[in-house]
Amino acid sequence: MDIVWRAAAVYLFLFLFTRALGKRELVEMSAFEMIVLITIGDLVQQGVTQEDYSVTGAILAVSTFGFLSLVGSYVAFRFKRTRSVLEGRPVLVVHNGRWLDDALKVERVTRDEVLEAARNEGIGDLKDVRVGVLEPDGKFSFVTDQPG
Repeated sequence: MDIVWRAAAVYLFLFLFTRALGKRELVEMSAFEMIVLITIGDLVQQGVTQEDYSVTGAILAVSTFGFLSLVGSYVAFRFKRTRSVLEGRPVLVVHNGRWLDDALKVERVTRDEVLEAARNEGIGDLKDVRVGVLEPDGKFSFVTDQPG
Protein backbone atom coordinates (compact mmCIF):
# COMPACT_ATOMS: atom_id res chain seq x y z
CA MET A 1 0.00 0.00 0.00
CA ASP A 2 2.99 2.26 0.55
CA ILE A 3 3.70 2.23 -3.19
CA VAL A 4 0.18 3.50 -3.92
CA TRP A 5 0.62 6.49 -1.57
CA ARG A 6 4.06 7.31 -2.97
CA ALA A 7 2.74 6.99 -6.53
CA ALA A 8 -0.17 9.32 -5.71
CA ALA A 9 2.18 11.90 -4.17
CA VAL A 10 4.54 11.76 -7.16
CA TYR A 11 1.58 11.97 -9.57
CA LEU A 12 0.35 15.14 -7.88
CA PHE A 13 3.85 16.61 -7.92
CA LEU A 14 4.32 15.80 -11.63
CA PHE A 15 0.92 17.29 -12.46
CA LEU A 16 1.77 20.56 -10.73
CA PHE A 17 5.31 20.51 -12.12
CA THR A 18 4.22 20.10 -15.74
CA ARG A 19 1.50 22.75 -15.36
CA ALA A 20 4.12 25.17 -14.03
CA LEU A 21 6.43 24.46 -16.96
CA GLY A 22 3.84 25.69 -19.44
CA LYS A 23 2.57 24.57 -22.79
CA ARG A 24 4.94 22.89 -25.12
CA GLU A 25 4.44 20.03 -27.50
CA LEU A 26 6.76 17.04 -27.39
CA VAL A 27 7.74 17.81 -30.97
CA GLU A 28 9.00 21.23 -29.89
CA MET A 29 11.29 19.88 -27.17
CA SER A 30 15.01 20.07 -27.64
CA ALA A 31 17.15 16.95 -27.38
CA PHE A 32 18.28 18.05 -23.91
CA GLU A 33 14.68 18.55 -22.75
CA MET A 34 13.83 15.02 -23.93
CA ILE A 35 16.79 13.62 -21.99
CA VAL A 36 15.64 15.49 -18.88
CA LEU A 37 12.13 14.09 -19.37
CA ILE A 38 13.45 10.53 -19.59
CA THR A 39 15.66 11.11 -16.55
CA ILE A 40 12.66 12.40 -14.60
CA GLY A 41 10.89 9.15 -15.48
CA ASP A 42 13.72 7.13 -14.00
CA LEU A 43 13.90 9.31 -10.89
CA VAL A 44 10.14 9.02 -10.41
CA GLN A 45 10.34 5.24 -10.68
CA GLN A 46 13.01 5.14 -8.00
CA GLY A 47 11.05 7.44 -5.71
CA VAL A 48 7.80 5.54 -6.13
CA THR A 49 9.05 1.98 -5.83
CA GLN A 50 12.06 2.58 -3.53
CA GLU A 51 13.72 -0.80 -3.32
CA ASP A 52 10.71 -2.74 -4.60
CA TYR A 53 11.73 -4.08 -8.01
CA SER A 54 8.84 -6.52 -8.21
CA VAL A 55 6.31 -6.70 -11.02
CA THR A 56 3.59 -6.14 -8.42
CA GLY A 57 5.20 -2.89 -7.32
CA ALA A 58 5.45 -1.66 -10.91
CA ILE A 59 1.83 -2.63 -11.62
CA LEU A 60 0.65 -0.83 -8.47
CA ALA A 61 2.57 2.35 -9.37
CA VAL A 62 1.39 2.42 -12.99
CA SER A 63 -2.18 1.57 -11.96
CA THR A 64 -2.19 4.43 -9.47
CA PHE A 65 -1.01 6.88 -12.15
CA GLY A 66 -3.64 5.53 -14.56
CA PHE A 67 -6.41 5.71 -11.98
CA LEU A 68 -5.53 9.29 -11.01
CA SER A 69 -5.46 10.27 -14.70
CA LEU A 70 -8.91 8.77 -15.16
CA VAL A 71 -10.23 10.60 -12.10
CA GLY A 72 -8.77 13.87 -13.38
CA SER A 73 -10.33 13.50 -16.82
CA TYR A 74 -13.70 12.56 -15.30
CA VAL A 75 -13.64 15.55 -12.94
CA ALA A 76 -12.76 17.87 -15.86
CA PHE A 77 -15.59 16.36 -17.91
CA ARG A 78 -18.16 16.43 -15.12
CA PHE A 79 -17.35 19.78 -13.48
CA LYS A 80 -16.86 22.64 -15.91
CA ARG A 81 -15.16 24.89 -13.33
CA THR A 82 -12.27 22.46 -12.92
CA ARG A 83 -11.42 22.25 -16.65
CA SER A 84 -9.17 25.29 -16.82
CA VAL A 85 -7.21 24.09 -13.79
CA LEU A 86 -6.86 20.48 -14.95
CA GLU A 87 -6.56 20.99 -18.70
CA GLY A 88 -5.43 24.59 -19.07
CA ARG A 89 -7.08 27.33 -21.08
CA PRO A 90 -6.39 28.85 -24.47
CA VAL A 91 -4.36 32.07 -24.49
CA LEU A 92 -4.72 34.85 -27.04
CA VAL A 93 -1.27 35.77 -28.41
CA VAL A 94 -2.24 37.77 -31.52
CA HIS A 95 -5.27 40.03 -31.91
CA ASN A 96 -6.10 41.87 -35.16
CA GLY A 97 -2.56 41.38 -36.44
CA ARG A 98 -0.95 42.76 -33.27
CA TRP A 99 1.26 40.89 -30.86
CA LEU A 100 0.10 40.47 -27.28
CA ASP A 101 3.55 40.55 -25.75
CA ASP A 102 2.37 40.16 -22.15
CA ALA A 103 0.70 36.86 -23.04
CA LEU A 104 3.81 35.72 -24.91
CA LYS A 105 5.94 36.45 -21.85
CA VAL A 106 3.63 34.62 -19.46
CA GLU A 107 3.55 31.57 -21.73
CA ARG A 108 7.29 31.82 -22.51
CA VAL A 109 6.63 31.70 -26.24
CA THR A 110 8.71 33.62 -28.78
CA ARG A 111 7.40 35.56 -31.75
CA ASP A 112 9.43 33.23 -33.97
CA GLU A 113 7.47 30.21 -32.66
CA VAL A 114 4.17 31.94 -33.46
CA LEU A 115 5.38 32.99 -36.91
CA GLU A 116 6.54 29.44 -37.65
CA ALA A 117 3.14 28.05 -36.67
CA ALA A 118 1.43 30.67 -38.86
CA ARG A 119 3.63 29.75 -41.83
CA ASN A 120 2.81 26.08 -41.27
CA GLU A 121 -0.86 27.02 -41.69
CA GLY A 122 -0.13 28.97 -44.88
CA ILE A 123 -0.32 32.42 -43.29
CA GLY A 124 2.33 34.69 -44.76
CA ASP A 125 1.58 37.91 -42.92
CA LEU A 126 0.42 38.28 -39.34
CA LYS A 127 -1.59 41.34 -40.36
CA ASP A 128 -4.07 38.87 -41.87
CA VAL A 129 -4.60 37.18 -38.49
CA ARG A 130 -7.69 38.29 -36.62
CA VAL A 131 -7.00 35.94 -33.70
CA GLY A 132 -3.97 33.80 -32.84
CA VAL A 133 -4.42 31.41 -29.94
CA LEU A 134 -2.03 29.18 -28.01
CA GLU A 135 -4.20 26.17 -27.22
CA PRO A 136 -3.96 24.16 -23.97
CA ASP A 137 -2.17 21.34 -25.83
CA GLY A 138 0.61 23.71 -26.95
CA LYS A 139 -0.54 24.07 -30.57
CA PHE A 140 -1.42 27.35 -32.23
CA SER A 141 -4.74 28.17 -33.90
CA PHE A 142 -5.34 31.12 -36.20
CA VAL A 143 -8.45 32.85 -37.51
CA THR A 144 -7.75 35.00 -40.54
CA ASP A 145 -9.62 37.57 -42.56
CA GLN A 146 -8.63 35.76 -45.73
CA PRO A 147 -11.33 33.79 -47.51
CA GLY A 148 -11.17 30.02 -47.26
